[in-house]
Amino acid sequence: MRTIKCPVCRKEVPLDSPEMPFCSERCRLIDLGRWANEEYRIPAEPVHPPAPEPEDADEE
Repeated sequence: MRTIKCPVCRKEVPLDSPEMPFCSERCRLIDLGRWANEEYRIPAEPVHPPAPEPEDADEE
């Protein structure tokens, strides 16, 4: 039987498991909590908004 490792606890999980890719509901909820707490992030450079364009003083 083919298996994968649970992303939370690293236990072997059969591919036909109803909780797949997690080994249990507990690990599924731990992962959901990590997403909710924004613990998973993609590294990137900070994005700075473009500078506002100067307004024309001639406009009335």
